[in-house]
Amino acid sequence: MGALLLPRLRGLLSTDGLVLTAALVAVAAMIGLSFAPPKTVALPILLALGAAWIVALTTLNGTAQAILPNWVRGRALAVYLTVFNGAMTGGSLGWGLIAQELGVPLTLQICAGAFAVVALLCHRVALPTGEADLIPSNHWPEPLVHAEVGPDRGPVLILIEYHIRPEDRAAFHRVLKRLSAERRRDGAYGWGVTEDSADPERIVEWFMVESWAEHLRQHRRVSKADADLQTEVLAFHQGAARPTVQHLLTLPI
Repeated sequence: MGALLLPRLRGLLSTDGLVLTAALVAVAAMIGLSFAPPKTVALPILLALGAAWIVALTTLNGTAQAILPNWVRGRALAVYLTVFNGAMTGGSLGWGLIAQELGVPLTLQICAGAFAVVALLCHRVALPTGEADLIPSNHWPEPLVHAEVGPDRGPVLILIEYHIRPEDRAAFHRVLKRLSAERRRDGAYGWGVTEDSADPERIVEWFMVESWAEHLRQHRRVSKADADLQTEVLAFHQGAARPTVQHLLTLPI
């Protein structure tokens, strides 16, 4: 029933509205079941609870898949499902222990009250819409190399040199901070911004990647949405030439 109702509900409610509605239906169902109604009443309540569960589960699963690019979707969904199922296991154990001490009716009422509070609080944080264009942009040029670099060579330090006017620095830093999250997501394990002591308009962004192969993967992970963000950063750069990019390989000592 939940699967059949979902397409129609999506035309009436937003994603956040669907999850909130499903949660409130579950709250009402738990309160109704706490009074141990006769079977003729309990069965329709359970039917509504199951439909709400399917609506919430399908909506959350769809949202999780929509916001993930192809290269990381499998790993991210594995983490999502681990947390989801782990929470179900922990919740089952926790509420079972509470029910053992307080009884099932009172436990259902406490759970319903806590669920209502959590649902209303979480509704204030909007779910991502998944409208970003996650198709690889392939706009990064291949790094220039003097000779072939082994895939395991690393760590690699990437330096990107910008020329930023003093009056643009604050706005530039705000956009660059958003870009730092993208760098780390795509494989960087260190990131920072420095300025030249002799020329304050010369700003250098740096980040480190574990290996040369990992950095080449970074090139393929940049989506069109990421490219739009990088275009915002480049809009602050002064000069006809693009920012200078350097790739520095660690030398074994």
